[in-house]
Amino acid sequence: MPGLLGHRKSFNRRFRSPIEKEGDVVRQRQLSLRIRPFILRRTKAAVATELPPKHTILRRITLAPDQRELYETIRATMHERVLEGIAARGAGQSHILVLDALLKLRQVCCDPRLVKLPSARQNGTRTETSSKLDDLLEMVGEMIAEGRRILLFSQFTSMLDLMKPPLTAAGIRFVELRGDTQDRAAPVKSFEAGEVPLFLISLKAGGRGLNLTSADTVIHYDPWWNPAVEDQASDRAHRIGQTKSVFVYKLIAADTVEERILELQERKAALASLAFSDDNLPLQAMDADDINFLFGTSPGQLAA
Repeated sequence: MPGLLGHRKSFNRRFRSPIEKEGDVVRQRQLSLRIRPFILRRTKAAVATELPPKHTILRRITLAPDQRELYETIRATMHERVLEGIAARGAGQSHILVLDALLKLRQVCCDPRLVKLPSARQNGTRTETSSKLDDLLEMVGEMIAEGRRILLFSQFTSMLDLMKPPLTAAGIRFVELRGDTQDRAAPVKSFEAGEVPLFLISLKAGGRGLNLTSADTVIHYDPWWNPAVEDQASDRAHRIGQTKSVFVYKLIAADTVEERILELQERKAALASLAFSDDNLPLQAMDADDINFLFGTSPGQLAA
């Protein structure tokens, strides 16, 4: 429908800026009414009524003292770098810098060995403690003993590499799927045949196109910005053909950027529902206070 929403500039002026920056509910409703006749939404609940329920569980993990100290060191260092970048170029031109800083914070939450920074070394030695990995290994061991079949997702293939040695040492058999896997069918066949109880999958490689209904448990080791990406990954198990309830666990490092990512996920999900509902909360684009929020500081500090 060319022309339905006008040119890009007029669309930004009439809809995007008022909705994202000002939370304009009237403009939200106007945009929703305009595009709704051209969108057919068929939810899984309406189409596959026979599907068993999916349960989502947040598992908050407290970082060990040395990992927490490293996190705070990197947070302070990267936040200062972001402040300097924004002061020099403005917030609009500093997105790459912000995302790189947040990436490093997410990595230290997963495992300090992922972080390639001098500050990741303390007293001349790298901090090896990963509270999240320790919790994961204990969790997976208990679940497999109960007969659970598990899909384990991480955005970082390097994190999957760090998981494999302790899993092997614990005698836990697994298969793996990542972007560079040549034969995707082999690990899928092995898992679905019940030969192994655990499937390690990189988030981007396993987000779609897989039918893994023999699994009854999904673990997201690290949260991602877009909730739709995580939902697609979880739905490798919760899809037509599934006969068991599916339990989705999200591992979150407490009092870190990972908890703040969850709130951003909620905002993004609300924005995505704009076309289907008149009942939307006002949303704002990421601004100075949002950046400070992600770095765990109080609103107003950036402006000051």
